[in-house]
Amino acid sequence: MADLVFEAPAVKKKSPIHLADLTVAERKAKAEELGVPAFRTNQLAVHYFTHHNDNVESFTDIPKELQAKLADAFLPKLITLVRSISCDGGKTRKDLWRLHDGVLVESVLMRYTDRTTVCISSQAGCGMNCPFCATGQAGLTRNLTAGEITAQVVMAAKACDLGELPGGPTRLSNVVFMGMGEPMANYAAVMQSIRNITNPQPNGLGISARSITLSTVGLVNGIEKLIDEDIPVTLAISLHTPDDELRDTLVPINSRWKVKEVLSAADKYERKTGRRYSIEYALIRDINDQAWRADLLGRLLKNRNAHVNLIPLNPTPGSKWTASRAEDERAFVEILEGYGVAVTVRDTRGREIDGACGQLAAIEQKAGK
Repeated sequence: MADLVFEAPAVKKKSPIHLADLTVAERKAKAEELGVPAFRTNQLAVHYFTHHNDNVESFTDIPKELQAKLADAFLPKLITLVRSISCDGGKTRKDLWRLHDGVLVESVLMRYTDRTTVCISSQAGCGMNCPFCATGQAGLTRNLTAGEITAQVVMAAKACDLGELPGGPTRLSNVVFMGMGEPMANYAAVMQSIRNITNPQPNGLGISARSITLSTVGLVNGIEKLIDEDIPVTLAISLHTPDDELRDTLVPINSRWKVKEVLSAADKYERKTGRRYSIEYALIRDINDQAWRADLLGRLLKNRNAHVNLIPLNPTPGSKWTASRAEDERAFVEILEGYGVAVTVRDTRGREIDGACGQLAAIEQKAGK
């Protein structure tokens, strides 16, 4: 099958190369090209991935005469915080970041009793054009680099270290690729960022692959590539309806890969990794929340190692799409459970802070015009 064809527009201003964009071997080779001992890249990695620090001037183990050179070559400033807004007593925080070229992306940091999770963006905007999604309606601006994706995680880990969320210092334990963008349409950068996240310290953040969730609307060739990576992340399929007729509208990529093809690819991933996959299903009032659709979904999944994550839709301003009625949500859950399908309803965090992906960036862009 051909490679992914959903290419982002060309970047007008090329992103600077960062330590996180390079493999360990590439880091050392670049150092040698600069006439710097290769071991200096190990020192930089310790500071960045273990101590979550990118201020080279504070690195006492780096000679002052080398600091500026190494900062420019390996730790350029990739993301700058524009603003943060919080809810849930401060335990949910959305951060808006400005990239080197002025592009805006979002991440969300969430503290629970048993874990702390960051939801990150892999693209600025999205080209999948799902009509109920704020990011999809904004269109695709560009892909993020591995460095820009990783920086969101490092900054979240730093916030945890500093105790910026209620409850004091904690450890960032989980990463979900469910922010702006379609991760499988930026495959190479996403995989490099996953290696940065999962590689043991000092060459990565040392977070378990099993604590990473990679979401896709169903790019089958991306899932097939992931099968060969041998990195057992949790695969999440944004299905949103079990029937092709409606999914062609809700998730336009369905015109290329139908529901059964997507589920078949997910099954292959499950067989290779032993990892149960997730079915993401945004419940939209009177659109995809009918009992017959719950019944069809139950029949599709009853013999699969899959878990359904029902998501009460977080509507965007002016949208005709809204969340399902409570009684319809309960009925949907009961029908799936009747087929023995594992199902939960997602915690609706972030509603007060324009929680749907892309809303905060859209507001900031309008304010800046």
